[in-house]
Formats: sequence, structure tokens, C-alpha cells
Amino acid sequence: MAGAVLRSLVREPLVHFLLLGAALFLVDGWLRPAPTAAADSRIVVSEERVRNLTRNFVRTWQRPPTRVELDGLVEAHVREEVMVREALALGLDRDDTIVRRRLQQKLEFVSEGAAALAPPTDEQLEAYLKAHPEDFRSPPRATFTQVYLDPARRKGTLDADAVQLLETLNRAAAPRDPTALGDRLLLLEPRYENLPQPEVASQFGAEFAAALVKQPTGRWVGPLASGYGLHLVRVERLQPGGTPALAEVRPLVEREWSNARREELARAFYERLRAKYAITVQMPEGFRP
Repeated sequence: MAGAVLRSLVREPLVHFLLLGAALFLVDGWLRPAPTAAADSRIVVSEERVRNLTRNFVRTWQRPPTRVELDGLVEAHVREEVMVREALALGLDRDDTIVRRRLQQKLEFVSEGAAALAPPTDEQLEAYLKAHPEDFRSPPRATFTQVYLDPARRKGTLDADAVQLLETLNRAAAPRDPTALGDRLLLLEPRYENLPQPEVASQFGAEFAAALVKQPTGRWVGPLASGYGLHLVRVERLQPGGTPALAEVRPLVEREWSNARREELARAFYERLRAKYAITVQMPEGFRP
């Protein structure tokens, strides 16, 4: 009777599965080196870690934690450490795009911290400014008055009106308020003070802005065309653009120099790491991206 039951159990697939699983478990235990207490079994919450947990709590809650709260913070840290170690032991970090990307970001962050930059010298900033003048070039600025002529109100007479009004404005006995001779447009001011060329372009258009900075000063000229119509303008003062002196833009140059230097150090850091590996790319035969 017992022999028949045993033979029946031996034929059961579930029994085969359990026996195979037990065998694999024994082999894995035999092949896997026993964990060392120092490396795998000890979790030390250092004094510095406790201080760090306390600092984070204070930043969040604007007060120190109670002893119960601190014990809870420590236990939360221990729980995280236990879970992370077990997850790594099970290989849960492998082939996980999010985890891999996060690890890459952390290493890049560490490399940036390790490459803390010393303040640049004036010579370094001068050299950077000279090498990248377009990044810091100041645009021309204009102080000007404009008289607007509305095409919708002056159908058929727009060009003639512009010529006649320009003659009137340049006469010795020109009116005290020249803008009263033109048409009113609420979107535009009659006079602009020290306006950078990009801002002129944003209000009147790029074509108008490019023409404005080429006009002589002290007399009425035009007409200059914009998206609104025609304008007669009198440029009172024109400050040409150009590369400023370092003293004028030092904070901006220093910021851009620091960014460029960090990128340079990050590239060098990656190249040093990459050089440690023999990299082989096995492209599929006949593959066409």
C-alpha cells in the first residue's frame, strides 16, 4: 500500500517541480559565497547620518524633532537601507531604465560636485569674453520721436502726405508738438528713450529697427515703414552696439564661463571613465536605421 502511494507521488509533476526547486536552492546556496557580516549584515546609522536626518527635518518643519520623531526618522532610514540592499541582491536594479538613468544622473551630479570651480581670474574672463563676443554684444540704443501716418486714413495720399509733412517738420518754424500733425495709434508712444534695437523691433518690426539705427541724428527723416504704416522719425541720440568692457558684464561672463567650464570638466570625467572599458557594438547585419 505504502509502495503504491510512493510510486503515485513520484509520478506527480508538482512533486517533480518541488524537488527541482529544492535542488536549485541547495546548489545556489553552495555556489554563492556566504555574506560577510561587515559587508552585508551590518547597518550603521552614523552620528553624521543622524545629524543629517535632523537637519532635513528642521528645514521642513522649522523646529527640531522630538525623540520619538527622531527614532522614526532613523527607523525609516534603516528600512530604506534594508530594502535597497535586498533589491540590489536580487538584481532588481538590472535592466531598469529609470534606475539606470537615476544612477547616471547621480554620478554626473557627484562629478560636478567633485569638480568645484575656483573663482575665475580676470585674465580667464577677458579671454572668454574675447572668444565669445556675440554672446555679450550689446545692441544699438536709440532715443527718437516718431510721427505716425495711417494708411487706412490716407488712402491714395499716403506717400504725398509723408513728403509734405517731412518738409514741414524740417522747416525752421516747425510746430512745437510735431506728433499732432500725424495720426494717433494707441499701441505706440510718440517718443522713446534709449530703446534697445530688439525692443524697437518688437514694437515696430525688424525692418523698421534695422533702418532706424542707420539714420542721422538731429533731423526728421523717413518715411520708415512698419507693420502699422509709415513713420517720420527724428533720432535724438544713437548709441552704437558693440562688445562691452568686462566691468560692464562681469557677472554674466562669469556665469557663462562657469557653465562652460563645468561642461568641459564633465566631458573629461566621462572620457576618463569610458577609457576604462573595451566597447564593442554588435550592429545587426543589414540593419538600416
